[in-house]
Amino acid sequence: MHYAKLHYLGKQAWDGTRSELPQTSIREVARRAGVSVGTVSNVLNRPELVAEATRDRVRAAIEELGFVRNESARRLRRRPERTAGEFGDEPRRAFGVVVEDLTNPYATDVAKGAEAALNALGHDALWLSSDHSAAKERRSVELLEEQNAAGVLIIPVGLGSRDIAQLRAAGMSVVLIDRDASGVCSAQVDHVAGGEIAAAHLLGIGRERIAFVTGVPEPQPCVERRDGAARTIVEAGFGKPPTLIQEALSPTEGQAAAHEIMAMSPQPDGVFCANDLLAIGLINELIRLGARVPEDIAVIGYDDIELAASAAVPLTTIRQPRRELGWEAAELALAEIGEGPSHQHRQVVLRPDLVIRESA
Repeated sequence: MHYAKLHYLGKQAWDGTRSELPQTSIREVARRAGVSVGTVSNVLNRPELVAEATRDRVRAAIEELGFVRNESARRLRRRPERTAGEFGDEPRRAFGVVVEDLTNPYATDVAKGAEAALNALGHDALWLSSDHSAAKERRSVELLEEQNAAGVLIIPVGLGSRDIAQLRAAGMSVVLIDRDASGVCSAQVDHVAGGEIAAAHLLGIGRERIAFVTGVPEPQPCVERRDGAARTIVEAGFGKPPTLIQEALSPTEGQAAAHEIMAMSPQPDGVFCANDLLAIGLINELIRLGARVPEDIAVIGYDDIELAASAAVPLTTIRQPRRELGWEAAELALAEIGEGPSHQHRQVVLRPDLVIRESA
């Protein structure tokens, strides 16, 4: 690590040794100075990276709070930037990979792709999950700042332009995964096209009453899938498909959706699910309720996770290039660091494709 462990002296009397001083986080200095943790770290260790006015503000906060460095802890916490001979002359760095849900095979595959790209060049990946919580996402990003991570590759929940600017000010590269935003690199999939492909396939096998199943919180990619499918169905001369909104994007909620579909009149003869987990739960419950898949109801999912091919009825799905997505994001993060001030932000868009199995 490149930041110092700090001790609070305060104004109260103290008669013990330095090691007995109550410890506190570097975040307290950052809060008092109105800057990021990474900026405080830079002032302490790499002051040339920080504007003079900001340096003065941070140093004033340090003096006001009475903080001093604990150099012994600092030396213990530092790690060498390089691993001699192992990766040539490239410095070894750690990058954060922050996803929405590490229990979702889609997210772990994206993280694996990013890690593979980083490892190939001698770097490391730190996996973190926001669990769809903006507050937890913020804590994860703050942790990466504190640990002096070189960059963050993130499927964002609440990360905004101000947060991105703060991370950059701390010397970190930032790449959004499966999201688009101006002024930042991103790697994403064309989910509108994915929805169009799914709907076109259902229409092509003669399905006319198509429903869409999604869950909350509904990530932007799922909204785009729904929009692409709806447009294709309407343009084919059918009404806008009904949307069933479940409490999560999970197999259990797919089972719940099956009961709603069986109760609908007229009953759908085709269902497009926002992800494979919903689709697998849906198929299993439809069969238990006596429906035939695909004869009565054709089902198509999205992602092509490993379980898709081994479902009770092997799942037709839209394949996302998940590991390629993570790999591309890692390359963008490394490029941003390597190119320095000349770096131009880039947006990489990958196209999904249809995988036909027995469910549709």
